[in-house]
Amino acid sequence: MSDSNDQELPLVQHLIELRNRLLRAILVTGIVCACLLPFSAEIYDFASKPLQVYLPENSQMIATEVASPFLTPFKLTLFLAFVISIPFILYQAWAFIAPGLYKHEKQLALPILASSVLLFYAGMAFAYFVVFPLVFGFFTSVGPANVAIMTDISRYLDFVLKLFFAFGVAFEIPIAAVLLILAGVVTPDGLAKKRPYIIVGCFIIGMLLTPPDVVSQTLLALPMWLLFEAGVFFGRLLYRKHGTTETNHESSGE
Repeated sequence: MSDSNDQELPLVQHLIELRNRLLRAILVTGIVCACLLPFSAEIYDFASKPLQVYLPENSQMIATEVASPFLTPFKLTLFLAFVISIPFILYQAWAFIAPGLYKHEKQLALPILASSVLLFYAGMAFAYFVVFPLVFGFFTSVGPANVAIMTDISRYLDFVLKLFFAFGVAFEIPIAAVLLILAGVVTPDGLAKKRPYIIVGCFIIGMLLTPPDVVSQTLLALPMWLLFEAGVFFGRLLYRKHGTTETNHESSGE
């Protein structure tokens, strides 16, 4: 009976710690959201600026639902609060799993977490400053001349949030490549041999996420390809270092 309790107690403690860290992450996100909420209208104006600059003169965005003027900026503010809180959320995840990691795993985990956050932010910035002007410039230029462009604010937000997530995740390619190499799923040379398929995949993704023109597709595909090459490069460095470390351990053990 006592042995059973001894085995269950650590699990209960882990679950309690997990709950506490989740609550901290939610609390911090809520606090950030509360601080940003008074500026929700300005935040939405900033997010919609890439489209507004292409709207015809005296044209504006519209709200087709009664609650949209409040709920749409609030939804965007909550999303922004989550994005700002990502470093703290990842820190809570790191603090939860760190005790179970080996020393060399801890040394790799922190740089990988920090790099993943920076790359996600970079992907969102790339979407806003590069892709959005191309997308909205194209969409507003190909419509019939007798059709007034009056985009619904809720539909616009859903569209840009999808692109933010898509580009944020796409910019995680180097992290994914490094993790695959470190996990032993594939070697750097094996991953490099798949380069032709990766390049084709990048252009397919660029075709799906951007307007059907070569320029915008290339502007997305090329960064993704370069990020893949960066992942292979850093993965190769870590692979050699990891292999050297293992060899040294085996030699010292003998």
